[in-house]
Amino acid sequence: MSLETDEAREISDESLLALLRDSLVWLTRQPDVRYAELRYVDQVSEGIRVRDTEVESVQQSQSAGVGVRVLARGAWGFAAAPGASEMAVQRAARRALEVAHASAVAVREPVKLAAMVAAKGRYETPVRRDPFAVGLDEKLALLLHAAQAARRNRPQIRRAETRMNWVSERKILVTSEGTETVQRFVHGGAGLTVHAVGEDGTSQRRSLPAAMDGEVGQGGYERVDAMNLGEIADRAGEESVALLGAPKLEAGTRTVILESSQLALQVHESCGHPCELDRAMGTEISLAGGSFLQPSMLGTFQYGSRLVNLTADATSPGGLGTFGWDDEGVAAGRTPLVREGIFEGYLSSRETAGQLGVSSSGAMRADGFARAPLIRMVNVNLEPDPLGPTLEELIADTEDGIFIETNKSWSIDDLRLNFQFGCELAWEIKNGRRVRMLRDPVYTGITPRFWAGCDAICGPSDWRLWGITMCGKGEPMQTMHVGHGASPARFRGVEVGHG
Repeated sequence: MSLETDEAREISDESLLALLRDSLVWLTRQPDVRYAELRYVDQVSEGIRVRDTEVESVQQSQSAGVGVRVLARGAWGFAAAPGASEMAVQRAARRALEVAHASAVAVREPVKLAAMVAAKGRYETPVRRDPFAVGLDEKLALLLHAAQAARRNRPQIRRAETRMNWVSERKILVTSEGTETVQRFVHGGAGLTVHAVGEDGTSQRRSLPAAMDGEVGQGGYERVDAMNLGEIADRAGEESVALLGAPKLEAGTRTVILESSQLALQVHESCGHPCELDRAMGTEISLAGGSFLQPSMLGTFQYGSRLVNLTADATSPGGLGTFGWDDEGVAAGRTPLVREGIFEGYLSSRETAGQLGVSSSGAMRADGFARAPLIRMVNVNLEPDPLGPTLEELIADTEDGIFIETNKSWSIDDLRLNFQFGCELAWEIKNGRRVRMLRDPVYTGITPRFWAGCDAICGPSDWRLWGITMCGKGEPMQTMHVGHGASPARFRGVEVGHG
């Protein structure tokens, strides 16, 4: 990493605010500028991978710089520069203005922004143990121990992979409307995947606590301290071997219970993405796709059963989509997306909200300093039933069904309407009891029909907030960390099979 980036990270918040204010003054004096924002971001990340008894990789990266967005002559302009020198910030500001002027040639209707109250303040992730102060030896010892726990006395296990990721980020925003915010985030966590191979060459995998990133969220190393990764690894090893001898899930229409992490991904794909207002308005259709949820449906469309309440909540403690303000300075809040089964709201920006004549939900976020903010999911949560059962009570209440755990693959169309998910493990339920393990479960559905079949959601004691760190969107591509909370839930009339 360049000396310029290292030095930028050492600059105080107050010095950076002063630097950004100076360039903002120049921008606001330009005759065509209606709005301007300058956003400084520095970030440090660490990723560790262990495979069996070997350290596969230890990766560390840093970045620091400023992104400038300008609204001039009715059009947006954006530019960015690494570092935090006066020259770099001025260069980005001048370039952003030039881009806005060039873009104005093709403007049909000038951009209109929803009104907001200027924000001033600070937000910081509560951290009890700084993950970047924890020694690499301690982290590797934990991951190596977990990999060994998964393999212990199980010759069928051919590979045990453990992983840990951490990110520390500082973000400072100033705007021509008076917003000045300073935010510091820390997030990360750990997980593992175990691969078992049978005598016939077939293979099965088990990923815990969840697929992809494992269990990740906002907070410090205390998150990993509380996980008991060795115990989780032992379970993953046991279940991966058991899956080798499990029968396939036969095709048919069944009652399905989804465990919490799988339901979180279901929410991400079939609620979070279609509720992004830029998708509904067609501006992301060339890459990310559109949405079956159109503005004309607000307040009337039956998205699911009356039990289904989905909320965009940027205030959820520990969530990857939790913050003080979004990248336009809109304060974090709670936005109902679906209430008692009825489609009620969108994830929006000031620009898209202005087109609907409503306030922004505060969902604009950018991947680092070098990208313009986009509408992104915050924590999109399925609310628990306040009087709902525990998972075991829900299983006991199910006469004939399938309990499905942990995502393995997914496919969903561009409008987020038709979907298919493949998972790692299922349990057949008979007369309120888990009677046998099943392998390679797949379920399919049409989004509103699937959610209409939701007839039970577990209560708050089974609700968990999960994190996804690699949600992709935009051209050029941006990845974003988002959160999803869910309790296990039951769905009637679901098409299932094996894959």
